Amino acid sequence: MHAIAAGVGALAASVVWVGLLRRKRRRPTNALPKHAVLRRRAAAAHQSLQEYLRARLIAEAASPTVEDVLDRAGGRAGGSVPFDVATRALREDRDRR
Repeated sequence: MHAIAAGVGALAASVVWVGLLRRKRRRPTNALPKHAVLRRRAAAAHQSLQEYLRARLIAEAASPTVEDVLDRAGGRAGGSVPFDVATRALREDRDRR
């Protein structure tokens, strides 16, 4: 009975190993340069790649998405402004900067 269980365990381990090898081969070739860029950025920040990516994910999660901002803005009460007046005011504001 134990020999069968050991054989099944070895078979499962080899299936997992082959799956990992296949997965590595299927990786898009354009993913490798991106990985290298991220490793360089992490090194420049004096962080491991895992620390760097974790910090980036936390920062991303803290920032509202465009949809969130638009939902909040849509829920606010306010007046209406004609499009041409709004674009003119925006252009004037940008020109002042």
